[in-house]
Amino acid sequence: MKGWQRWLVVALGVLLLGSIPPVLAALPATESDVTASELLASVRSSDEVAFTGYAETVGGLVLPVTQDFTDLVDLFGERSRLRAWWAGPDDWRVDELTATGETGVFHRSGASVLWNYEDSSATLAADPVVRLPRAADLLPSALGQRLLSEAVDEEVSRLPAERIAGRDALGLRLVPSDERTTIDRVDVWVDPSTGVPLKVEVYGAGATVAAVRSRFLEFTPGAPDPEATWFVTPPGVDLSFTEVIDVAEAANQFAPAVTPDELAGLARRSGLVSIGSLGQYGRGVTLLTAAAVWDDLSRPLRDQLEGTPGAVIDENGVYVSAGPIGLLLTPGSREHSSWLIAGTVDAATLAAAAAEVRQIPVPDR
Repeated sequence: MKGWQRWLVVALGVLLLGSIPPVLAALPATESDVTASELLASVRSSDEVAFTGYAETVGGLVLPVTQDFTDLVDLFGERSRLRAWWAGPDDWRVDELTATGETGVFHRSGASVLWNYEDSSATLAADPVVRLPRAADLLPSALGQRLLSEAVDEEVSRLPAERIAGRDALGLRLVPSDERTTIDRVDVWVDPSTGVPLKVEVYGAGATVAAVRSRFLEFTPGAPDPEATWFVTPPGVDLSFTEVIDVAEAANQFAPAVTPDELAGLARRSGLVSIGSLGQYGRGVTLLTAAAVWDDLSRPLRDQLEGTPGAVIDENGVYVSAGPIGLLLTPGSREHSSWLIAGTVDAATLAAAAAEVRQIPVPDR
């Protein structure tokens, strides 16, 4: 099938999805007496479940960041359509569909191929130790599993069931117990037969509209065709290789500072590097990230943050918020790096973190 034919099929499929009669979409969901704790356990054990699916994500976050983070702005501030073939955590493919083509990530055994249909480019790289979010992270399955992975039974309760992707999905609500978080609640609807989250909504404190919403429109359990997750380089396309494909990993490798094991009373997240210039802290949805950035990156970011409506500028630096996400950039100079502190924590916690990291020795470039 040629490229234009494939995208005609995609367009027709989207049109058909939008034409489902309301009576079918509104079919009542069957309830279940599964407890919130049992449902939480089923989500945690669902990462190995294979499936194919088509999902839509909607982000309501307008992130005031520079061109180095353009993909992140699009990911959390716009509507994305994702087609997924998921054989397991180490074997998957996720395509982001656009009006003119697709960009995809093929992942297998610790390495990923980034494929851009429009540019006819393909890049192979080992997965970085730390990285920014990518489209695959916003699949309801991945997003729900990650947000619920560290929840405790006392933080979850049941919600009414809903019909999601033609399936009865059981509702689960997470209300974080940490008062420092800016996340009010996370609502997840789960396929009871597999434990896979089918719909996720994340709400900031005091918000009536979800900051991030992700939902499967199609979901079929079972292993996808093995060829679907295997990248074959198209004729005329050169497959290039790179060691660093992510600005967060670049910061972790090349900025000079070493982050502490604890920051603003939050412990470094388990499973991550014990040292490095980018540190990630907290539990569950209470997240904090600190990164040392050189002046040539921090200067344009500072200019943009300072020009953002509602920005607060004081001795800690410049602070802005976008929904439940807060960003604070500490003062810097041409000779010394600044610190970018970000996360789903309140302004006081960000300020405390900034005060601590500014005491970390950072050598001149």
